[in-house]
Amino acid sequence: MADGFSAIYERLKQAVQELPDIVETTSYGTPALKAGKKLLTRVKDAETAVVMCPVDEKEMLLQAAPDIYFETDHYKGWPALLVRMNAVSDDELRHRLERTWLTQVPKTKARAWLVEREKASSR
Repeated sequence: MADGFSAIYERLKQAVQELPDIVETTSYGTPALKAGKKLLTRVKDAETAVVMCPVDEKEMLLQAAPDIYFETDHYKGWPALLVRMNAVSDDELRHRLERTWLTQVPKTKARAWLVEREKASSR
């Protein structure tokens, strides 16, 4: 794995470390993380990650934070967002991947995780 790829992949893994059932794999020949069998994120290149994202939310993010999020023609109309890894904070990356995870897992698993997280934060 190229050095830039390794650094990005390590940040992605760090961002999802508190999420259950994360699977390390590859997608299109690059390191990737899945929630079970569903793609959460993958390394696109030495500066960019692909994060799955509902299209309506994607449009909002593209307008709200164009310095962080972007798309190429290849991704137009698809529920995937490109992330400039040198521009995204660790907190924003973790938040984005948590939101993605919540859309990719069964609703019962998502609800259970949210309840547990709420309990842990109120202790």
